[in-house]
Amino acid sequence: MEGDERINGEAVTEEHIAAWSAEAEAGFDIDAIKKRGRGRPGRGSDPAQVVALRLTAEELAALDARAAREHKSRSELIREAIAAFAS
Repeated sequence: MEGDERINGEAVTEEHIAAWSAEAEAGFDIDAIKKRGRGRPGRGSDPAQVVALRLTAEELAALDARAAREHKSRSELIREAIAAFAS
């Protein structure tokens, strides 16, 4: 098994597997797991849809430059542009 599988670039070894098995057999702290949360926080009451978008290098550079100027993320700018277009 060693060398075949990787997590974050690190090879998974038999030692990793043994440690994970021991942890599972000992039981997990369910309250601690639930406190971690799952994924990104929601944006509303309904699940959000992920939409892929292809941009040229120039479009992406312009988007990133504006995002940096406005201290916003790419996604925030795109959502604002769509809201302005749709209204």
